Amino acid sequence: MTDEGTPYPLEVIIQATPKSLQAKHLAAWKERVAQAGLARRQETCELPFLDERKLAATIFYFPSDPMVGDVDNIVKPILDSLKGVAYLDDQVIERVTVQKFEPDGGWEFLNPSDRLTAALDMEPPVVYIRIGDDLSWRRVR
Repeated sequence: MTDEGTPYPLEVIIQATPKSLQAKHLAAWKERVAQAGLARRQETCELPFLDERKLAATIFYFPSDPMVGDVDNIVKPILDSLKGVAYLDDQVIERVTVQKFEPDGGWEFLNPSDRLTAALDMEPPVVYIRIGDDLSWRRVR
């Protein structure tokens, strides 16, 4: 469990195909993301405290077949689903990294977190989401 009372980094794994804003069953997808986020938050932080801190989101999608559609279309439903779960409002998300890893892509991760390793060990399709407060990539002026 985290020791600051914040759930960060919050890493969520969902074994499913993500939905875009135009998809059928979008409400069910968003509920699934929210419930997975809540469950993981409860596992990682006893008394979570959500505030206005700036955050970064990482979304990795591991499809079972080559992806149909654009990878950027899966972002908004995921971020909207985590309002009240990982942050008070998604306006605090300052940076989003999204990437698809199609089968037979020849990719490899160096030093993946335990949760990312678990996602990699699952049968696709899998969505890995990480919400974190490490903004060390910022250029300090």
